[in-house]
Amino acid sequence: MAFPESSVAEMQGLYGPFTMHERVVQKIWLQQDFAATRAQLSDGRTLEIVFPGRWNLLGGPDFIHAQLRIGGREVSGDVEVHFHARDWRAHGHAEDAAYAQVVLHVLLFPPDAGVRPQCRADGTEIPALVLLPLLHRDLEEYTADDALEALTARDEWRRLEELANLPLDVLRARLRELARQRWNAKVATARRRVARLGFDAAAHHTALEILGYRHNRVPMLATAERWGIAEWRGAVDDRVAAALAAVHGWQTHGARPANHPRTRLAQYREWVARAPDWPRRLVAWGEALPVLAFGPDVTTAHARRAGAFPGWREQLSREVVADAVSGPRFDTLACDGFLPLLAAASERPGLDEIWFHWFAGDLPDAVRRGLKSLTVTGTREWPLCHGAAQGLLAWLIAREFRV
Repeated sequence: MAFPESSVAEMQGLYGPFTMHERVVQKIWLQQDFAATRAQLSDGRTLEIVFPGRWNLLGGPDFIHAQLRIGGREVSGDVEVHFHARDWRAHGHAEDAAYAQVVLHVLLFPPDAGVRPQCRADGTEIPALVLLPLLHRDLEEYTADDALEALTARDEWRRLEELANLPLDVLRARLRELARQRWNAKVATARRRVARLGFDAAAHHTALEILGYRHNRVPMLATAERWGIAEWRGAVDDRVAAALAAVHGWQTHGARPANHPRTRLAQYREWVARAPDWPRRLVAWGEALPVLAFGPDVTTAHARRAGAFPGWREQLSREVVADAVSGPRFDTLACDGFLPLLAAASERPGLDEIWFHWFAGDLPDAVRRGLKSLTVTGTREWPLCHGAAQGLLAWLIAREFRV
């Protein structure tokens, strides 16, 4: 089980240290939020996760009654999750009979060279899976997701009092700097994905991931891993039905019809049917964008006029996305997906300016209300934009988890 006080690790992020709770790693395992199809144990055996187990919030192992396939052999039992291999003994599990059925030790970080697997009380060695090389995103991004869940339960204005006391120009500059950090982190993640998959496959993964929203992001990524973009082009079978049947973890309870995974998968099927070469079209769109460089005092309205944003937005929708996705999710695709991918694949300057002043996509309501209450946005010259929202989001997350 999780140890609320001791199971917290301090890590060094891109812009300073941050804290990470062990529950974040547990959620990664529970949701299969990693490249599970490439999972391999430390001893070289393959691992197939049939069922990750039931999350145990009481005493004993973190997950109970898991169903695994290790090296082709069916294995049932419990799963324990830790940051490091040494945590097994540090938490007293080696002599605890409650952990006698643990069949897999899930680690965030790899053990030191030469360290043998941990053992149960009866001396049986427990195979280990290291998650770090399999993660889809940076650790800070996983932690940010966890922080967002915590933010929804707190009083909004109380959290914003510190910012409300700043002069407006200082506040805007602070949010701009925080947004820049978010941009750099997104580009770094995109760069690693492009390096591993190539641009077209990275674009395919990113599009499906974003279409999945938060609750279905993981099965969407699993779908992208299983069927590459070439297999979506001219597919003779129903790729949507196949994905819904073969991929585990779809969340449909409470989903609006527009956000149902069947709807989003059908959107992507239509998108690829209309524009089978859409990643190449995205590259061409990015190469044609103007190179923009604005001073810190330039308003979002001016930036959009000077950069002809509405025209570029319409072209992106028509020529790249084939009008298959619209509304806030389309702008989320542009900001969280397309622009970081383009920046990762080239050294072209100015994409960060477009990203900052672009139209806001899907955002937590607390961020929208917060920006308006702080008078950062909500006027003709300062309409809501993606960068300001990302800056406030970064501040809220940092307030929760920075050390």
